[in-house]
Amino acid sequence: MRVVIFGATGMVGQGVLRESLLAPDVDQVLAVVRTTTRISHPKLREVQVADFADLTPIRAELTGYDACFYCLGVSSVGMDEAAYTRVSYDYPMAAARLFAEIDPQACFIYVSGAGTNALSRQMWARVKARTESEIIALLPRGYAARPGMIQPTHGVRSKTRWYNAIYTVTAPLIPMLERIAPKYITTTDRIGRAMLQVARVGHPRHILENVDLR
Repeated sequence: MRVVIFGATGMVGQGVLRESLLAPDVDQVLAVVRTTTRISHPKLREVQVADFADLTPIRAELTGYDACFYCLGVSSVGMDEAAYTRVSYDYPMAAARLFAEIDPQACFIYVSGAGTNALSRQMWARVKARTESEIIALLPRGYAARPGMIQPTHGVRSKTRWYNAIYTVTAPLIPMLERIAPKYITTTDRIGRAMLQVARVGHPRHILENVDLR
């Protein structure tokens, strides 16, 4: 299996990249990045882009892959709707539309978030809901992953400093939360393995809730 990862330097993307490189049935991983992952591995290739809304310059690079894991995202804190929409709708839709052209049967998994809802009062939830629905409508093997609370594992760190502070503070509580509310918590390595499994065999639902990502 050959996979493409967008956002491989982010927290979720780091976990997905790690599990993809570890998976014995994954032969090649292409990381589409703005800045290098700084990882050297015989399976890994990188291609850098300046504008994720225009993937035309790397169209040829994206051919021949079985799955695309779209992990690129940002926090909505401090962003207006137009700026957030560009990152969370325009960018993933550019990738999904390109895959619909070059290989419509490829598995495409967009990392969304728990609580995504088109009728939500929260701007981020409405924007991501629109992205989810359009990707699922566009691609037969299009999926939206909605992780809840994510615990970074194996040295994975968020690019957002205050996220890392939260994870450090809450880390001692994770074992207790795992016991009392397991369906709301997952880890970066579990997400990676779950997404790879969906790419291999599919899933009966196109919306992958947190419980599916454990």
